[in-house]
Amino acid sequence: MKVIFMQDVKNVARAGEIKDVADGYGRNYLLPKKLAAAVGSQNMNTLQAQQKKFAKQRAAVEAELSQLGQDLEGKEITIKAKTGGKERLYGSITSADIAAELERAFALVVDKRKIELDQPIHQLGNYEIPVRLTGELIPKIKVNVLAEDSEEEKGAKPEAAAS
Repeated sequence: MKVIFMQDVKNVARAGEIKDVADGYGRNYLLPKKLAAAVGSQNMNTLQAQQKKFAKQRAAVEAELSQLGQDLEGKEITIKAKTGGKERLYGSITSADIAAELERAFALVVDKRKIELDQPIHQLGNYEIPVRLTGELIPKIKVNVLAEDSEEEKGAKPEAAAS
């Protein structure tokens, strides 16, 4: 059965593609859920209109991501964490921590899944982390992981309370 996909179906096809699928899959799943439509002249016209709409949406998203990439390129953030011996962190710095710090420091909202950390950061130091916005657009940000000064903070709290 030949169908025109009206929406993206993961691991099968993207919206606008025409594919040959199993009859049962098409009749029992794709057509009732309006994920696809049978190939026909009226459906082809609908497809062309929908493709124009998708092209406009993709262009807007790509422009937004391009602007975000320019804003992110070269940004430097500092994250303080508790440390133990030999400059090891008690916990770790994850992509969610980096995304939260980007939002707090620069008001840039980045999905944590876009931040490419091979492994969480467990050491103090400076790191250059890529952020994959699209296949070709990969700005790099600098992350400085510093030790938290827990003794100074503890000493400062009682003084502030006494004032």
